[in-house]
Amino acid sequence: MDHLTHRPRRLRRDGVRDLVSETSLSPSDFVAPVFVDATTEERQPIESMPGHERVPLDDAVARVEEVLETGVEAVMLFGIPEAKDEVGSRAYAEDGVVQEATRRITSETDAYVITDVCLCEYTSHGHCGVLTSEASERMEERCSSNVLEDDAAEDPDLTVDNDETLELLAKTAVSQAEAGAEMVAPSSMTDGMVGAIRVALDDAGFSDVPIMSYAAKYESAFYGPFRDAADGAPAFGDRRHYQMDPANRREAGREVALDVEQGADVLMVKPALPYLDVVADVRREFDRPVAAYNVSGEYAMLHAAAEQGWLDLDAVARESLLSIKRAGADLIVTYFAEGVARSL
Repeated sequence: MDHLTHRPRRLRRDGVRDLVSETSLSPSDFVAPVFVDATTEERQPIESMPGHERVPLDDAVARVEEVLETGVEAVMLFGIPEAKDEVGSRAYAEDGVVQEATRRITSETDAYVITDVCLCEYTSHGHCGVLTSEASERMEERCSSNVLEDDAAEDPDLTVDNDETLELLAKTAVSQAEAGAEMVAPSSMTDGMVGAIRVALDDAGFSDVPIMSYAAKYESAFYGPFRDAADGAPAFGDRRHYQMDPANRREAGREVALDVEQGADVLMVKPALPYLDVVADVRREFDRPVAAYNVSGEYAMLHAAAEQGWLDLDAVARESLLSIKRAGADLIVTYFAEGVARSL
């Protein structure tokens, strides 16, 4: 054939390639997670997440300034408290680690500060809420009889009291807003959390503080390094009773719709890479900004492969983030934020 009318390769040459690129990344697309640790006076490397650290409260501002130097404008704060209890009271304490870090960061930097609203880092049992009275009693029995954690994981009675948890999540969000949080991000997958937090924020005079809901958060094996970083692993069992089944796609639509009805301003899908179909569904079906959390396990596995020389870390990180944005995410919470921002 002497003539080909359609030659897509014409638009793949240098010079025109960037002009016709359909998807692009910018540092302003990223939110960088920051871990503030009230139990340490020095930065503590997170072994399972190379390049990341827990920083003491006195280093919180300096850590955020490091993020800002790369062009990333937003951070999400996670706290490791000095003490834990069954109801996670340090999550909503006026002098809590996230509250104090928020005050310092908002007063001393131009960062946009998003705060994580959950109890798992603050509860002695590591679950994302208050245990039911039956669960508390059964756990006391198990602890006294040294029952193995694997047995506890199969106990259907070891559950979180959804409605009692709502009150504490609302208190946490208000305390963070009072400290200066510019957006709150409830992540516990508690039914009704967005509505409860919206009412509490409005009643407290924070009607302008938006809510980024973890609207579709799956029970995922990719969270392992984060639980190490935030010291938030469950002391028993798992979170399958309140986080979504990885097998379910249609259920995500129902979950997201409920959060939209309750007033969510931004809709989060977590994790990102194994759930790009869900990201695309949310983008198509809902007229709200869509966020995706490129979680710790996604970060760690690429680092591990790169350390073996099997992959180019910067190239695969950028390609991963492009895929998340191409699927429909408007913003990406990612541990690659600083590294990729520097290279853009």
